[in-house]
Amino acid sequence: MFYIKIQLLEAVILEPNIQIYKVDLSESSKMQLLHKGDAAVFEQAFKTHFKNLHAYACTILKDTVAAEEMVQNVFCKVWEKKEILNADISIKAYLYRAVHNESLNYIKHQKVKAQFQMYAVHTMDTHSPGASKKLMMAELENKLHKALNELPQQCRTIFQMSRFQDLKYQEIANALNLSVKTVENQMGKALKILRVKLVDFLPVLIILFNL
Repeated sequence: MFYIKIQLLEAVILEPNIQIYKVDLSESSKMQLLHKGDAAVFEQAFKTHFKNLHAYACTILKDTVAAEEMVQNVFCKVWEKKEILNADISIKAYLYRAVHNESLNYIKHQKVKAQFQMYAVHTMDTHSPGASKKLMMAELENKLHKALNELPQQCRTIFQMSRFQDLKYQEIANALNLSVKTVENQMGKALKILRVKLVDFLPVLIILFNL
């Protein structure tokens, strides 16, 4: 059974003066109402889109449980940050884009963890104390995650698609409706920023990501 945070359930179920809409509203109208904290619109969006969003996330992650978690995360974030949502776009478009980004971030995190583990096993000094290895890898993972999140959105998306999904520049350009030159420029920008921010770990990152 699908679930969301208890605070969200309370907001949807117990919201006072909740209105049940008898007429169809445009997607932009729904977003405007959600932006104002309308729990009925949120509940309707959850019931209407959850199943298809879950199927969409499954096509990206190939994991039913992880896909469900990603969609739940998106709905939680939508409700928590409703006041800063762009009220001029459709709920459906926003949700699909958010699920896409959430799924890519999940792939990034899982791939980074796997690569860190492989690196620790095969390339780190086997005579180093186990605790030191774990601390170093944890520090690197945290700093990489922070550095990626600080990249401009387009830079981050292109880097993730290239390094975590192993897509070629032409494939990325087609997926994002960009020119190959733009993809190349954004990748160059991302690599330059990451090299500066993660200079202390550069030898490791060259091995892991060809940074």
